[in-house]
Amino acid sequence: MSSSSANIIVLLSLGIAGIVLMTRKLKRAVKQDLGAFVQRFEILPPPPPPPPKAPHPLTGLTFAVADVFDIDGYITGFGNPDWARTHEPASRTSPVVSILIENGATCVGKTVIDDMASSIIGENKHFGAPTNPAAPDRVPGGCSSGSAAAVAGGLVDFSLGMDTIGGVRIPGGFCGIFGFRPSHAAVSNIGVLPVSPSLDAPGWFAKDVSILRRVGHVVLQLPHCEPRKPRQVIIADDCFQLSKIPATRLTQVVVKSMEKIFGRQVLNHLNLGDYLRSKAASLKEIQNGELNGDQRISLLAQLANAMLALNNREFKHNHEEWISSGNVSVDPYVLALARDSSEATNEHMAYCHSARNETHTALNSLLKDDGILVLPTVLGPPPKLNGKEILSADYQTKTLCLSAIASMSGCCQVTIPLGVHEKLPVSVSFIARQGRDHFLLDTVHAIYPSLQEQADIAMKSNISNGSISKEESAETAKEKGNIAYKEKQWQKAINLYTEAIKLNDKNATYYSNRAAAYLELGGYLQAEADCNEAISIDKKNVKSYLRRGTAREMLGYYKEAVEDFRYALVLEPTNKTANVAINRIKKFVQ
Repeated sequence: MSSSSANIIVLLSLGIAGIVLMTRKLKRAVKQDLGAFVQRFEILPPPPPPPPKAPHPLTGLTFAVADVFDIDGYITGFGNPDWARTHEPASRTSPVVSILIENGATCVGKTVIDDMASSIIGENKHFGAPTNPAAPDRVPGGCSSGSAAAVAGGLVDFSLGMDTIGGVRIPGGFCGIFGFRPSHAAVSNIGVLPVSPSLDAPGWFAKDVSILRRVGHVVLQLPHCEPRKPRQVIIADDCFQLSKIPATRLTQVVVKSMEKIFGRQVLNHLNLGDYLRSKAASLKEIQNGELNGDQRISLLAQLANAMLALNNREFKHNHEEWISSGNVSVDPYVLALARDSSEATNEHMAYCHSARNETHTALNSLLKDDGILVLPTVLGPPPKLNGKEILSADYQTKTLCLSAIASMSGCCQVTIPLGVHEKLPVSVSFIARQGRDHFLLDTVHAIYPSLQEQADIAMKSNISNGSISKEESAETAKEKGNIAYKEKQWQKAINLYTEAIKLNDKNATYYSNRAAAYLELGGYLQAEADCNEAISIDKKNVKSYLRRGTAREMLGYYKEAVEDFRYALVLEPTNKTANVAINRIKKFVQ
């Protein structure tokens, strides 16, 4: 089995947790606390200093910790009863927990995580899925599901979680709260069970942006300094094309807020995949492979695969011996993490390390000290509990494409709630370069009231425009896209066609038109994928065969290109474009 195939299998295995129905019930009485806690206790902070000295910065706040953080005298359970059964209580408290208590916060317990902190879903077969307070019939997200649920449900003011491949950011998005992943190595991992040390980052959740920032200043031990305004805010257009949420509820909210506070001149748009391809040699050549049908792996998916390979190799190194010791029960996807990575060669792992280092350099160069990258946190609303969506390879891949950017670059990232869309939570994420956590926290604190205002306006606008059908709105977006195309504004056209597809994904013309714009920008793989979608909807769409043929010709798939052009002639025998193309490339076909 190739290393690429092994990575894909592991990617699929992350969704297996959704297949496994909950076979055990949590033995403790947890219904009253959303099933978020595995253990309740109380650790009080030291007494506050007497006046006129200022109180501790976190005085009066309560918090919980995910069950990967050591607390003296308590067993760190790692989301697995057999792990707890076979390990002794911790003999020390993790420094990140200690510093929070020393600064005035009260620790009230440990929260549920996915089995061995190894999933992004939030369904643990041993303890059940904590209830998502923002959407009770939906998954809370993993791995730090209990910590997110506890904050979203108002059980604590903030909480700690572990983020390796998205373990804080994803549940933050699904539960409609802030989730902060600090720069890699900015927070000590001492006294924290490792998942993948080169990717692990202890993070935190909060409902209130001021609390998020206060906790950050304590955890990161940041000195006081004047906030610095961003000089550039970069919208990652290709990442937003993955999102199922209309632009009016995401990018437009961010753009209007940034324009209002910092001015239009700070805004910029970027195709992140193209940028990384130009900067990262290890990601420059897109490897052929099958991800979903005949769709080839995109560059961001390749980055996600490299992240998974690193995660799996390090997880295996740390935990394979215990998993293989016998008489222990773990979820199937945990077994996959320990086993599949054995297929990864040292050469492939060297490629993955290079990809991480180059992504780190590329993102730091792009953002510098005062840049913000804006992208979706997740693809859309949280999937339904035990639903099929979370099992699909396409869903898993696209979700990890978004989370891999910060995990592989070491940058800091914050999930920002933007209210609801169709009664379900939505969010965006801001990324700043590694080491600029202070800047990112300050920026979010400064802009969030404006983001809330713009999100409220967008929600009310959606309600007032409810009489306009999605199909009508999609047609409007398509017509605007056509205008942009005629004006040779290719990226703008792609964005508008993408908006039309989000509103109505059963119209072949929208995919075909977007393919035409991709061809103009040299996005041949994207154009081919769009034409595939268009043809699956309408097998008589001549333009889609012509455009797919062009894309395949440019990719060097001459035989397939000729087949497309010939099929176009079957549908439209007098088509000159198809005739010319066949005569041009038939010499390359053996």
